[in-house]
Amino acid sequence: MKQFKFLSVITLVACSVFFSSCNDDEKKADDVTVSTDTTAVNKTEPPAKPGNILIIKQKVANFAKWKPVYEAHDSTRLAYGLHNYIVSRGIKDSNMVMVVLKMDDSTKAKQFTALPDLKAAMQRGGVIGAPSFLYIDMQVLDTSSALPTRVIVTHKVKDWDAWKKSFDSHKQTRMDAGITDRAIGYSVGDTHTVTVAFVINDMKKAEAFMASKDLKDKMAEAGVVGPPDIFFYKVVQKY
Repeated sequence: MKQFKFLSVITLVACSVFFSSCNDDEKKADDVTVSTDTTAVNKTEPPAKPGNILIIKQKVANFAKWKPVYEAHDSTRLAYGLHNYIVSRGIKDSNMVMVVLKMDDSTKAKQFTALPDLKAAMQRGGVIGAPSFLYIDMQVLDTSSALPTRVIVTHKVKDWDAWKKSFDSHKQTRMDAGITDRAIGYSVGDTHTVTVAFVINDMKKAEAFMASKDLKDKMAEAGVVGPPDIFFYKVVQKY
């Protein structure tokens, strides 16, 4: 009888240890699950790089006559991996037209801009003089503002990284001057040719800033070489 009681006690203790161990294992499993889930929540993906673009600037004799000719050439652009994005007109000269195209491949885009067919289409559209072409490797794009009045600046720099650091440090000054950063990039294969587009929130302030000594000094400090090309424009169509 005593032996039976002794075995019963041992059995009871063993069961208690077993169930306690199971509870501890379940708790540990729960802890592991929580830890894994927390890691997953905290993981962030880097922002996607913006697509590259082709910018064409040209002077036309008559915008209303140029536009249909431009649109009739759409199938040729598509064949070379170019997609309509924005058509803009100069603010100071509305016959200065700037077209921005999304670009799949810069090599094919350069083949397109060398086509005799493009030259003929431009002649039919009343383009005056030689157009300019910029093949931009986009680094930053902020589409949060849809205001149509903008300014684009292109200039040479000694060093992209040094310029970008200086440019970023001047952001609040630009905002105080009525302009907001929209797009930043450099020419494909050439980090020394930088192009920046801004949205204009206050035209009077923006014009004064672009002509200011403060901007000139900041550009010199950032390693800008030579005078910048500055073009004020208004988006008239977005595809």
